[in-house]
Order: sequence, then C-alpha cells, then structure tokens
Amino acid sequence: MSFNFVKLESLNFDLSSANVDGIRKYTTPQGKRYPSVTSVLSYGKDKSAIYEWRNRIGAEAANKITQKSANRGTKLHTICEKYLLNELSPMKIKSLMPDVKDFFSQLRPHIDKNVGKIYGLEQSLYSDRLRLAGRTDCIAEWAGKLSIVDYKNSIKEKKEEWIQDYFVQCTAYAEMFEDITGMPVNQLVVAIANEEGTPQIFVKEKHKYITDLEKSIGNYWKDVLTTG
Repeated sequence: MSFNFVKLESLNFDLSSANVDGIRKYTTPQGKRYPSVTSVLSYGKDKSAIYEWRNRIGAEAANKITQKSANRGTKLHTICEKYLLNELSPMKIKSLMPDVKDFFSQLRPHIDKNVGKIYGLEQSLYSDRLRLAGRTDCIAEWAGKLSIVDYKNSIKEKKEEWIQDYFVQCTAYAEMFEDITGMPVNQLVVAIANEEGTPQIFVKEKHKYITDLEKSIGNYWKDVLTTG
C-alpha cells in the first residue's frame, strides 16, 4: 500500500508550545499566543467523575493506567504517521510491541480502504478568527471526502455520547485548516482502537458541532478576560 502526500505551501510552518498555568499555548508565526484546542475544550469541565475513579482504584493504579494509555497513544500516532508516509515496512510492523501492533492492526484495514490524498500529518494549525491553535493527527481524503482524521486508543469501546468532545476537537481543526488554506473540510473521522479488539470508526459532519465549539471558545475567553 502506498499513499500520496500533497504538500501545501500555506501549511509550511510549525508552532512552538509551552504550558502556562496549566494551559498549553502555541505561538503563531506572527508571535500571537493561543490556547490549544484540548485546553479550551477541557476548561471548566466537571472532573468529579475522574476524581471519583482515581479515589476508587487508588492514585498509583490510576497513574499507571493513565501513563500506559498516553504512551500507547503516542506510539500509535507515530506508527500511523510513518505508515501514511510510506515509511513502515512489513519488518518494522512485525517488530512492534504486541499491544501497539494489535491497535495498529485494528485501524490499518480502515486506513487502507478509505485514505486517499493526504494533506497533513501531525500538522500544526491555528486561527486568528477563533483565537485557537493545535496539532491534528491527519488531514486527508477519507472515502473520497477531505476530512480531519483523529486516532484514539481506549481500554474498552466508547459510547458515542461519551466522546462528543472528540468531534468538537476535530471541528476546530477543520475550521483552522480552512482559515489557513481556503479549503473547506466538512467531514470528521474519529478512529478508536481498543483492548477489546473491535475498532470504532465514527464519521461525522462538521456543521453539527460548530455551535458547541463556539460555546467552548466563548466560555474560555470570557473567563480569561474576566479573571486576567
């Protein structure tokens, strides 16, 4: 399998980032500093369920699970990126750690079947209009439609109502990509590999999540300007 990467000059930049008071902020090529998409979407959210889970299983066990998921997610993103860059040979795939290989094997058939032209991988994005920045996994044609493609990993299958922020996150990337390139992206793809062995592929339309994105951005900046 070989993939076609289309280079856009308007995306020929990277953004530096730093954590400031618990918020990840990116610096644009013009020197402006904007919060990350994930920081804005999590800002002010009720985290009581997370605290209850940590208390129930203990801090040490919770930290191990969280770190394991983060490490595996990083490795999965790297593997998918190398695969789409045509840099992952069959030998390298065989040498992967079993859990990561399993997760990649869940997503690979869907990638092979659906991904066409690729416009960005681990691409930095920002928007002066939204006052937002971030880095997206993949911008590519999916089943013939230009899409934001996001990879996730999980212990078990996710109910759709649990992951609405995933779709809002992808909506933000789609809006930022269009602001920079002028190319509209209306389709969102969230591909989740999990320990139960059955991948979940969610394909959504961007317009359904614009209002939620605008609300999250508005709440963040209203609070920042009020307290800052």
